[in-house]
Amino acid sequence: MMDTGADGSAMDAVTRKPAAWAGAAYDGAPGSIAAARHFAAHFLTRLQVRHGIAVARDAVGAVQLVVSELITNACKYAPGPSSLSLEFAGRILEITVSDSSPALPLVRGPEPTRVGQHGLEIVTALSEGFQVQREPFGKRIKVRVPLVPGSP
Repeated sequence: MMDTGADGSAMDAVTRKPAAWAGAAYDGAPGSIAAARHFAAHFLTRLQVRHGIAVARDAVGAVQLVVSELITNACKYAPGPSSLSLEFAGRILEITVSDSSPALPLVRGPEPTRVGQHGLEIVTALSEGFQVQREPFGKRIKVRVPLVPGSP
């Protein structure tokens, strides 16, 4: 839930800290995946430095891995551009990836002998919730990753 501070800036209603959001678009080229990981790492650094948010050490790696897997799937299975949105609210980072394919992803259960196709299995293991929504232009996948030490 967002609220407004005295200066009109967006504030997180729970923590009363400035809300932090960033977004990026990718063209699906091979460098998109590394660029998205770098973008996520930079966002987390900014949260710590500019907003004084204590981000758990293991959360940085988890966020980068989730972003990497979601953007990899967008590049691999959806023609055209994709977008990444990162929003910090409370203790949670909401990661949203949109792409141009209307095909909904299949989250498979653990299968140790399967070669490949473990990306969404990893994403769901590292996040709270996994939402997929068809959009007029394709689909939107949204996950939430706890960032602050002691988060559920």
